Amino acid sequence: MLKSLQRLSQILSTYTSAFIIAIAILTLLVPEMFLWVRGYTQTIILGIIMLTMGLTLTTSDFKILASRPMDIIIGTLAQFTVMPFMAYSLTVIFDLPVDLSIGIILVGCCPGGVSSNIMSYLCKGDVAFSIGMTTVSTLLAPFVTPVLVLLLADQTVNVDTYGMFLNILIVTIIPVGIGFLLNYLLKDNKGFLNVRSTMPGLSVICLACIVGGVISAVHGSLISNGITLFFLTFAVVFCHNTFGYLLGFSIGKLFHFSTAKCRTISIEVGMQNAGLATNLASTFFMYTNPLSIVPCAISCAWHSISGTILAGLFAKYDKKRKN
Repeated sequence: MLKSLQRLSQILSTYTSAFIIAIAILTLLVPEMFLWVRGYTQTIILGIIMLTMGLTLTTSDFKILASRPMDIIIGTLAQFTVMPFMAYSLTVIFDLPVDLSIGIILVGCCPGGVSSNIMSYLCKGDVAFSIGMTTVSTLLAPFVTPVLVLLLADQTVNVDTYGMFLNILIVTIIPVGIGFLLNYLLKDNKGFLNVRSTMPGLSVICLACIVGGVISAVHGSLISNGITLFFLTFAVVFCHNTFGYLLGFSIGKLFHFSTAKCRTISIEVGMQNAGLATNLASTFFMYTNPLSIVPCAISCAWHSISGTILAGLFAKYDKKRKN
């Protein structure tokens, strides 16, 4: 049984993008499938994803933060400047309606995505650097994300900064802390290690549930507003994500980072925790600005897909250079 779960986890981790796309298409056809992913259920699922991230952290990861502070500072500053202000700029360039503007700004103001560490590994990036950046941006998110959203979105909407702070604290920091503590206390326990080996697959399933739940929630709005809304939103999400990758890599080059670090900062900056953005949109804006969840939902799926594509391109480039 355990070996089957481990094998399933490995398959899901390898084919994350295909699985997420399949769930998204299936939900579009049968939206009732994930109507149960709402409210507290969605929060719990996202918390489980963050818990699985915490289970990957060790004391050595935190030592990285102390031994390479400038690298982490540069990467984190890039994370919380490039993506938020790129998001705001795109809302102006595309002249987006209020709801969609809030959604893309939320995505831009969130910390790095939980799957970015996997993508860094796949593209032969600096995994330790990736974990360090993800850890710091996640720890800062309860403070920085609400302030950035207030700064960039308050022109059009009243942001519950304190409520958002508490939500991020509960959904991110506490689960990550529990995961790290379990890993620290039980790192030599064989049973725990066996269970931990199945966590990547669980994380992918949880991400799929969030994507499915979001699509179920906005299915009616997407249908009623037509395909134009979808393509407009996808164009913004695509530009936001792609420019994040390009600018992240450029910042690495500017500070003379190694190739591995440049790849990592590119992925860390470009891939956001869109699952968290989805949770924030459904918690704070679902009733006043219901379509704000659409950019978050599309980002959830697209960031995983594009991250896999980018990691593959880096890997092909390395293979071509060897030949």
